[in-house]
Amino acid sequence: MQLEIMRMTLGPLPNNVYLLGDQHSGKAVVIDPSFGSDFVLQRAESSGWRLQQVWLTHGHFDHIAGVATIANDFDPVLPVAIHPADLAWYTQQGGAERFGMSISQPPTPKISFQDGMVLGLSPELPANVRVIHAPGHSPGHVMFYCEDLAALFCGDVIFRTGIGRTDLPGGDLDTLLMTIRTKVLTLPDETRLLSGHGPESSVGYERAHNPFLSDDM
Repeated sequence: MQLEIMRMTLGPLPNNVYLLGDQHSGKAVVIDPSFGSDFVLQRAESSGWRLQQVWLTHGHFDHIAGVATIANDFDPVLPVAIHPADLAWYTQQGGAERFGMSISQPPTPKISFQDGMVLGLSPELPANVRVIHAPGHSPGHVMFYCEDLAALFCGDVIFRTGIGRTDLPGGDLDTLLMTIRTKVLTLPDETRLLSGHGPESSVGYERAHNPFLSDDM
């Protein structure tokens, strides 16, 4: 396998949408498709990648806005994967109406994430991405850790010198900080942090510079 990550920043918030693909097989998954996901489909096609699944870090609307566009572009519909604790968000358009917005309701998820699951880009490819349950921003938030790439797709858990908001239903600051201490900062310092918004960071950089984690330095 030869794994590669592509990042696209899309939508009004703006969101980082990721493609994780294998150059040898041409198979890929999309992580957190947001608004403007026609561009994601074009990018995958131009790269010679065929999408296999949709992986969601959590169910907030800006991270699921493009699920319907992408999943329904395939026959059969692409399987969607989410943690069951975020289904309430997912089935209510991710709370878009709270922000005066609306999204197309995505298809029913086919895969339920659980902490410690190990995923492959498709059933016939090696499973090399570990699901890490990471509550605090939302109850069912997960992260995807790919040791082969020294990369953590961390959604809205941690940002470059920031952390996810905890004021939405199901959010909790103490839980989020515990998640970061025990599930992010325990990874090697060189681990890339690929968040849902903003620039890339690393575990080592956040350990040294994130003002919200001063007690953990």
